[in-house]
Amino acid sequence: MTYTRHNYVEEQREARLRADQIAGICEELHLTLDPIDWQESGMRALVKVNGIEIAPLMDLSQRESESILRSARIKLLERVALDTTHARSDCKAIMWSPIDVVQPQAFLSLWAITLETDERVPVTETISDGQRVYKYYKFDRNNQQQLVGLFGPMNKGEFSVGEMITIQERERQFTGEVIYIMPPGKAPATRKYATRGFHNGSAANTNEVAARYVVDCNDGFPHIINQGQVVRS
Repeated sequence: MTYTRHNYVEEQREARLRADQIAGICEELHLTLDPIDWQESGMRALVKVNGIEIAPLMDLSQRESESILRSARIKLLERVALDTTHARSDCKAIMWSPIDVVQPQAFLSLWAITLETDERVPVTETISDGQRVYKYYKFDRNNQQQLVGLFGPMNKGEFSVGEMITIQERERQFTGEVIYIMPPGKAPATRKYATRGFHNGSAANTNEVAARYVVDCNDGFPHIINQGQVVRS
């Protein structure tokens, strides 16, 4: 629908309705929106959380709850990562990777946000006082208690802790040190996006069960990889 002066009143009515609907959905998602300026901008009004732009009202108006949460999460995780690293103003996130950790945790989820600079920034998602909160997660590779708390008891694998290995991830190779060996698990299927998106793991047989390694490649939060991603040691 093209919004012109001719249908201005209709647009205002729809914008108000959509703004109220989205605000209601976000309240259920534990997200409090900034006031939506539908009176001035109509369906082109920007939807924001704590001053962070999520998307225009028009873009969100036809989406389901899960899709709205995904759009908000992408922006809010990215903002924490950029603020934490004091990145340049035009820097963007290129990958959002949920980290497989043992449950329960003090947070809902843990993410490694990869920036255009290749830095991997760990960010947690929690719900505090009824609000969804995103914060930088301080990771210490030398804290064994933290490693066990995140990844479970130490396991054995073909490669040992302290060993340097080269891994394949997202069609790139990285070299780093094995700092922990996780319990075997199913290799996750890959979900790729052209430039920006969520990353669930490497392309591999989803039925494969093999050792998983926590590998520090000196680019921020370590890489969590499967046995099949090791290209050489």
